[in-house]
Amino acid sequence: MTDSVPAASAPPASSSVRVSDRFVAYVHQLCASTQARAALRRGLGLPVERCTYLHRYLVPWLRDHDDQHHGDVRRAYYAVASLIAARPRSARDTTPDQDASVSWYERPNLGASLGQAVAKGVLKENSAESALHLMARQSSDAIHPGLPALIRQLLAGGITIDWAVLLEDLAWWNRSRDRIATRWLESYFRTAANTTDPAPNDSAEENDR
Repeated sequence: MTDSVPAASAPPASSSVRVSDRFVAYVHQLCASTQARAALRRGLGLPVERCTYLHRYLVPWLRDHDDQHHGDVRRAYYAVASLIAARPRSARDTTPDQDASVSWYERPNLGASLGQAVAKGVLKENSAESALHLMARQSSDAIHPGLPALIRQLLAGGITIDWAVLLEDLAWWNRSRDRIATRWLESYFRTAANTTDPAPNDSAEENDR
């Protein structure tokens, strides 16, 4: 027996919930169907033009909720839908957290998630920092193909991803890359600060004077 495919409709609109949060909730709803989840997963790392199986689920949603004609916006939606659908089994039980009491800029972005990964030993400090600095120099076209492997590693290590924040950051990346990259780096160093100890280097430098 095959799963029935949910209709491509979004949760009721609410003025207190961001569009990105409503989209994430919608994709989680879709992923309750094995068939829909498999279709969405086929878009991992691909440009929209090669995401043939995703259109039936995402085109109606974008038509009603966001700018479907802006390439960066559309690709961000397709990318995040695919990433959510490709979550490892251990991460599928997590549901979107839409705590209105938390400021948008206090929610964890990708930099914060990488900082948590370093703090928990999921990623090495050098690897996480290198990934962030590399992305800070790249366009979204260069970032998208590498996201699936990075996100999979974070999720497998028990690191939470705020999908709505990632969605908006990717949608705006080419227009505000420096601002978003700075926010990622600041969040990373704030989160991973307790794992780094600059004192030995400072002492060595002092001894050389």
